[in-house]
Amino acid sequence: MSDHPEFHSLRRAQRRFGIRATVLSVGGFLLYVLLSSFVPAVMNEPLFGRLTVGLTLGLGQFVIMGVTAWCYVRHMRTRVDPLARGLKSRLHETESRRARTTAPPQGAGQSLRHGARGFRTW
Repeated sequence: MSDHPEFHSLRRAQRRFGIRATVLSVGGFLLYVLLSSFVPAVMNEPLFGRLTVGLTLGLGQFVIMGVTAWCYVRHMRTRVDPLARGLKSRLHETESRRARTTAPPQGAGQSLRHGARGFRTW
């Protein structure tokens, strides 16, 4: 199954989004930490009343995480899930075809034995 082209496209779709989401999330947080460490005067700059640039950027981290989660769900629903469903159905078709062609005739070579305590074992 891992050699199937659809499997590779499924992995590519997951990997592409994962890299983008990681860069966005970690990059935003790293920018916030770096600004807080190296430019505290900018982070303490008031915007409205007691609301500062630093507080606004800190709260923006929640927005970034929410947008990332929403994009993840949308991406999985529209791109990855259809590929996975198609691959799953093809795998089931292949397995059922393989089972039909290799299945022994009814009752041939299969007998029930009773193991310890009277339980059936194959």
